Amino acid sequence: MNEVARQEKKYLIGTIESYKLKNYLEKFLISDKHNGTNGYIVRSLYFDTIYERDFKEKEDGVEIRKKIRLRVYNPDDDFAILEMKQKQGAYQLKRSLALKRQDAEKLCKGNYEILLKYKEDFAKECYGIMKMYCYMPKAIVQYNRKAFVAKENNIRITFDTNIIATESCFDIFSKNLNMYPVFSKDNTILEVKYNGFLLSYIKNMLDKVAKSEVSVSKYCLARTVTLNYLYL
Repeated sequence: MNEVARQEKKYLIGTIESYKLKNYLEKFLISDKHNGTNGYIVRSLYFDTIYERDFKEKEDGVEIRKKIRLRVYNPDDDFAILEMKQKQGAYQLKRSLALKRQDAEKLCKGNYEILLKYKEDFAKECYGIMKMYCYMPKAIVQYNRKAFVAKENNIRITFDTNIIATESCFDIFSKNLNMYPVFSKDNTILEVKYNGFLLSYIKNMLDKVAKSEVSVSKYCLARTVTLNYLYL
């Protein structure tokens, strides 16, 4: 089980600003080993309660909240990562656990009992929460990510584009998902994550580009159209 607590800032930037900042960062930071030429794919299955509690708490700006998701980076992977992110003031606590593919496939179908096979307390905690509050698979979100890292203060800067989603199929390993765009292709979500404080030379690089800080959730982007229609 992995546990990380750190600050996280999100910004909205345009295509030109995105290219400009990537060029800056490539000169000073370490490119993520998974980047390749065009970054890598991130795909997450989000769970929520039967009454959409996590979605509503995010939309309402509740100070202490959480989200539970299952994540893969390639449909051919033989594992998936179960994650719980908890917002606690200025900090984000993220805990994660790798699940075998066959167990992850069962989780996608709402079979949470498979979590009891794992010895980690985090698995049992997720089982208890998901059963008690009637969590269900709600949406799969996928996007392209390019990431840069600095070892100091565990700094990680990511660029997320081409955000697409589906609410009709929850097979996270499927190669034939019918997905639709939920965010403009002309914009990039820039995420800056760090422990303690952001180093001044990185802050100066970030200040070189025009950006606006946002509190955007990819899960909420995927659900907004459907849920806004249902709750009109």
